[in-house]
Amino acid sequence: MQPERRRLIQAGLLVLSLGASQLVRGASMLAVRIWPATDYSRVTLESDAPLKTTQTFIASPPRLAVDIEGMELNAALRELVGKVQASDPNIAGIRVGQFNASTVRLVIDLKRAISPQVFTLQPVASYAHRLVLDLYPTQATDPLAQLIEERAASKLNPTANTPAPSSTHSPALPHTDPVNDPLGDLIARQSQASAKPAPPTTRKQDFEQAPSAAMDNPKHPPRTPLSDPTDRLIVVALDPGHGGEDPGAIGPGGTREKDVVLKIAKMLRERINASTVGGSPLRAYLTRDADFFVPLHVRVQKARRVQADLFVSIHADAFFTPQASGASVFALSQGAASSSAARWMAQKENKADLIGGINLGSQDAQVQHALLDMSTAAQIKDSLQLGHTLLREIGGVGRLHKPRVEQAGFAVLKAPDIPSVLVETAFISNPQEEEKLRSQAYQEQLTEALLRGIVAYFARNPPLSRSRVPA
Repeated sequence: MQPERRRLIQAGLLVLSLGASQLVRGASMLAVRIWPATDYSRVTLESDAPLKTTQTFIASPPRLAVDIEGMELNAALRELVGKVQASDPNIAGIRVGQFNASTVRLVIDLKRAISPQVFTLQPVASYAHRLVLDLYPTQATDPLAQLIEERAASKLNPTANTPAPSSTHSPALPHTDPVNDPLGDLIARQSQASAKPAPPTTRKQDFEQAPSAAMDNPKHPPRTPLSDPTDRLIVVALDPGHGGEDPGAIGPGGTREKDVVLKIAKMLRERINASTVGGSPLRAYLTRDADFFVPLHVRVQKARRVQADLFVSIHADAFFTPQASGASVFALSQGAASSSAARWMAQKENKADLIGGINLGSQDAQVQHALLDMSTAAQIKDSLQLGHTLLREIGGVGRLHKPRVEQAGFAVLKAPDIPSVLVETAFISNPQEEEKLRSQAYQEQLTEALLRGIVAYFARNPPLSRSRVPA
């Protein structure tokens, strides 16, 4: 009896000892990632438990210091230093060090003035706990200014946007006349000069002095209002789904949805930029042109800021079994979904914000609920017309999953004043269709089909003149 009690006591002490060491150890860093973009750069720290941090932003030279408590410097954190790309428009470099026995200090040196947002995300999908550092430039990129810069660049190098010969036999579309440029006057008035701040210097004291106070999470700065609407360039907003932290669906061969749809969107942008309808030139605007995450409501806001005439969100479908196949086109529904499959698809796509990581404490996140409830019957009617036209063209180059436009409550389609559709190009979960999505030939065929559908829609529904700038 006595030996048994002794063993129980020893076992209890061992458990208590392990528990105490676990508390001392704190969280373990699992992975670190950096997502650079002109819109903003994101640094993500993924750990097996929530991180306790304090952060301080130093304005001159600009840098963000983050202290992670209960943490020892490990290989994952050291990798962060080498992950900074020279082309990153916001991050000049990252330094990490052991500030004291239980605190790691992370210092992000910045290339320009930044309004940082720091927030945490609960485990979701394949991710554990995440600490997110979003570094927004204080001078936010204006989508219309970006469109103007692209237009100006194409005028300086007219061959840059000329598409390569297509493998399809679609009829040739007229090209934009570089002399009759509706954006010419606006480009001439647009100041292209921008001061380039000096790179931040390395400060040894960043590792020697503790932050004086925790930084409040600043809000995403408002974008500069547009000064002059464009008249009458036809603008098509192309929205490559997912991006950054959110890979979207992943095929059995490892193909990531976010990569495929971005490539297709860029190909379609080239074809659109080289086309006209009724003498009016077309111009494509991408809600993301690189691998970074854009919240659903921000995608809608971007399209409205450039006064887009159409919004086409491009995705690659996935299902639990590999047998599902074919392309689909979806429009918004104000009521019930047109089918259980459409409802399931909308629920899946609407989870992008949870996976990609949205700061629920920011003003933009609070505004999204108001913005995404402003859909109108007229917008849905126009969206269905666009969807039918696109579906007919897509059906000419590949299999359709459904012969009609489906409807459900897709958050990304809720621009109240822009006909909006979501195109599922194929089932990436189907091995044969995954291979098609990776094929240059199918990408070109699909691009031509989407272009024909867009041109046909505008031929029957000429865009109205612009009289005001959307809020």
